[in-house]
Amino acid sequence: MFEKLQRAFWKALTPDLIAETVTAPTQNLLSADVLSALGGADNLKSQQRVALTRVRVQLQEAGRLDAAALKAAGVPAVMVLAGGVVHLITGLTPQL
Repeated sequence: MFEKLQRAFWKALTPDLIAETVTAPTQNLLSADVLSALGGADNLKSQQRVALTRVRVQLQEAGRLDAAALKAAGVPAVMVLAGGVVHLITGLTPQL
């Protein structure tokens, strides 16, 4: 019961969240420029649209990420987390 209430609470706070679906790296949510800035398609473990305004990407090697190239490719903000996880803050752009 508490779990259902908690989920409803978070859904109300974050209405732009999208259902939990992980996309294989071969089905790109990202443009060629963004992929290149992330170190190439072979550097992707997974990619997932987590909200209308964010894409979560897990990288093989986080050191290959080029933040300046991402900004030039149209990604307004990038949040780098531990374990090679990167959140691309996209705004309402349907595809980068």
